[in-house]
Amino acid sequence: MSEHHHHDESVPHRHPLRADQDDTLTYWRAMEIAVRELLIDKEITTADEVRREVEAMDNRTPAHGGRVIARAWSDPDFRKLLLEDGNAACEAMGLERGLYKLVAVENTDKVHNVVVCTLCSCYPRFLLGLPPDWYKSRNYRSRVISDPRAVLGEFGTVVGDDAVVRVHDSTADMRYLVVPKRPSGTEGFSESKLAELVTRDAMIGVSFARQP
Repeated sequence: MSEHHHHDESVPHRHPLRADQDDTLTYWRAMEIAVRELLIDKEITTADEVRREVEAMDNRTPAHGGRVIARAWSDPDFRKLLLEDGNAACEAMGLERGLYKLVAVENTDKVHNVVVCTLCSCYPRFLLGLPPDWYKSRNYRSRVISDPRAVLGEFGTVVGDDAVVRVHDSTADMRYLVVPKRPSGTEGFSESKLAELVTRDAMIGVSFARQP
């Protein structure tokens, strides 16, 4: 059984232009260039500052997300906060919050969550780094909606028939973070050791956390 988590159809599914979409000089790309050059010309920012920000974004990794998940596995109060307000939980750990609402969804024995962005590649980059190529592919974006169990199976992830698979469609205003099930045999593990078991794919929901 699968369920597709629908966002409000009355709210436009707005997505920022990705630099890796193509090389066409669209209206929005031309606008970005014009605004960036104007800000530099007016000495509000510099080309070097822009470069550093882009490099900082490119250097983000899933390690931040792994720390968040490890804390949620270790601290019931933090887990509760994460599931209630993902942004506040990140701030409580001294991490930056995204420019969008972060919704954490928890995998259990009865529910397995998986994340997609059906129109492009909206994704919590500040926690997970750059999205993998398969996440941006048309194949994944369409098939995980229509047949999520088959797609999960291709990742080697078999969800029991007694569990519901919920597919969450990200938007520019809302991103999802999957809290995978804590592996068995990890009682007494430190947060840093637990974080090593948390993979990017587990936080997207296409795989389970690593076994110790």
